[in-house]
Amino acid sequence: MKKSYLLLHLAVILAGFTGIFGKLISLNEGLLVWYRLFFSSIILFVILKLLRIPYSISAQEKVRIMKAGLLITLHWLFFYASIKYSNISIGVVCYCLTSFFTAVFKPLIDQEKFKISELLLSTLTLFGISLIFHFDTSYQLGIILGVISSAFGALYTIYNNRLVRHFDTKVINFYQMMGGTLGLGAFLPIYLLIFPADSIVPDLKNMAYLGILALFCTVGLYVAFAEVLKKIPAFTVNLTFNLEPVYAIIMAFLFFGESKEVGLAFYVGISLIIASVVLQTLISMRKKV
Repeated sequence: MKKSYLLLHLAVILAGFTGIFGKLISLNEGLLVWYRLFFSSIILFVILKLLRIPYSISAQEKVRIMKAGLLITLHWLFFYASIKYSNISIGVVCYCLTSFFTAVFKPLIDQEKFKISELLLSTLTLFGISLIFHFDTSYQLGIILGVISSAFGALYTIYNNRLVRHFDTKVINFYQMMGGTLGLGAFLPIYLLIFPADSIVPDLKNMAYLGILALFCTVGLYVAFAEVLKKIPAFTVNLTFNLEPVYAIIMAFLFFGESKEVGLAFYVGISLIIASVVLQTLISMRKKV
């Protein structure tokens, strides 16, 4: 169990870099996400071949997995749009609402009772976010996009939690990335008509950033993510991912000077978010003892 929690926090650190790359890569969010999906599909295909992992499954199973790939695609699309219409700090802090949506969606989808502890801890996260944003109306669009992103992130985690019980995690991620590549690729021409891009083909610098993003922050991250879902509840995983803003914001402060845009309420809010993660981790570990 301790190894699973260590792997979970490694995945969170990798996730902290995704927002940074969203700012560094100059492509619009639609192209950024499509290239991320496409490169990740290629990397995962090579890994499956090298490790000789069988990936031949029925068409029905492929469709089932690819549907979850569309959820992660939508999550990324709104996440990067949130960053590009606001800043890194706004985008990653909005992601903390994923645990709140998980606490609400999972009982409804699985027809279970609501867990009071999960709702209370999610409320603590909500309070932390409200402290950060209740005085700031300059990034309203970015905040709205970030909230939508977190809702899709919660749905992805809930459905992925079911898939990891039946399939190899690398096979799951391969077909999810394929599903996202095909799904977004079919919609991309319309998307680019609505949101024109200065360049469709990435230059060498963007290509390098996309390669790193795909290899470490997508393949590495989501294989680790799927592995920990085998032993750690979906709500705990999503709540722990609330630490992602801490890592991303530190990097945003260091490299993009975003510390000038936040005040005391921001730091108090982040402290409440961290407290909710620590409490849920302790509760979850105690239940496993």
